[in-house]
Amino acid sequence: MGRTKAALTIKAFNKLLRTSKNNTPQAVGGASNLYVSINSPDSASWIFRYSFAGKRRDMGLGSVKDLSLVEAREKASELRKLVRNDIDPIEHVRELKEARKRASIKTVTFQHCAIEYHKSHSDGWSNDKYREQWLAALEKHIFPAIGSLNVADINNDKVLHVLKAPWKDTTITATRLRGRIESILDWATVRQYRTGENPARWKGHLDKLLPKPSKVTKVENHPALPFKEIPQFMQQLRKLPGYAAAAVEFIILTAVRTRELRGAVWSEIDLDKRVWTLSAERMKYKRRGHIVPLSDAAIDVIHRMQEMRISDYIFPGVKEDKPISEGAMLDVLKPMGYRDINDKNITVHGFRSTFRDWASETTAYPHEVCEMALAHTIANRVEAAYRRGDLFDKRKQLMDDWAQYCYKSRTT
Repeated sequence: MGRTKAALTIKAFNKLLRTSKNNTPQAVGGASNLYVSINSPDSASWIFRYSFAGKRRDMGLGSVKDLSLVEAREKASELRKLVRNDIDPIEHVRELKEARKRASIKTVTFQHCAIEYHKSHSDGWSNDKYREQWLAALEKHIFPAIGSLNVADINNDKVLHVLKAPWKDTTITATRLRGRIESILDWATVRQYRTGENPARWKGHLDKLLPKPSKVTKVENHPALPFKEIPQFMQQLRKLPGYAAAAVEFIILTAVRTRELRGAVWSEIDLDKRVWTLSAERMKYKRRGHIVPLSDAAIDVIHRMQEMRISDYIFPGVKEDKPISEGAMLDVLKPMGYRDINDKNITVHGFRSTFRDWASETTAYPHEVCEMALAHTIANRVEAAYRRGDLFDKRKQLMDDWAQYCYKSRTT
């Protein structure tokens, strides 16, 4: 066993500072594990060198100007005691800093953060329904379990606790809730209400703890009428009186969303140009307006509504100053008895899928033309960059062909 180097006196240490030109850490002697790294007489720093779990580690203790030789030896002695007790000094100091940081963080609840996040972001959300449901879903599924907890205490176990059951039973809802929890925790971290990794992050974290949503349950689309049944359906529909039946007919002919149809007003219709113009505010994502070409059959519906006009709404509800309800249109569909391929009652929104299936399976219209007819956002940025216009002429022909198909004689 090697002999321990004698501890340097203060005089010897000061001489070492003046004369040393070696930047390599040098032991100051004694059994303190204390070293000094000297760049110049005015620039030197203390190092505590130790072994832990079979590995050598160097821990900086600060500048020689801030810590005297005596103080540095005392500090090194304290650190040696930690090592003897199987405590890594570097990790110990890091944990103390984290504890002090957590103690200084303002205590706020997860629910408070969720409400504040909603206030600061909801004005930028284009969908009114989404804005209303965003917080309501948390109130129903999340707040009862963790809403009152300090947001700094939300960890893996707590996130998994609120997500594990719905992840299996109502997977779509659970995935949406996970995304909202992640956003709230990110917001709280930026506001310095919590520290550390986000336990609700999916990629590289929860994807290792929960199965992929697609492996748990399949996304259920709105029940839709098979397009081969549309001609027979339209013959029956056109015999029905009232605004609701006409509204269903018009929504089929234009392939718009239910909310867009319900809000239709006369000022949006240009019969000379044969178009229906919806502003960006009227669209689902409120990013851009949508011009719908009107076929002869759609124009015929408009003429019939003109004869029945009682308000600014083309399809008014029970009250003249209110638009028709989705329920009124569903009441038209139910007695007709049509069902989708899974034997479920068809829905009004499902007619968009009917139109899309017909366009894909029976026509040669390009993908982007069909998607624009549905006012879908083009996901491929390169494709969207090259397609600057709205492909109106091609969409007009598409909708004319669709109308002709809808009213063709039924074939067996």
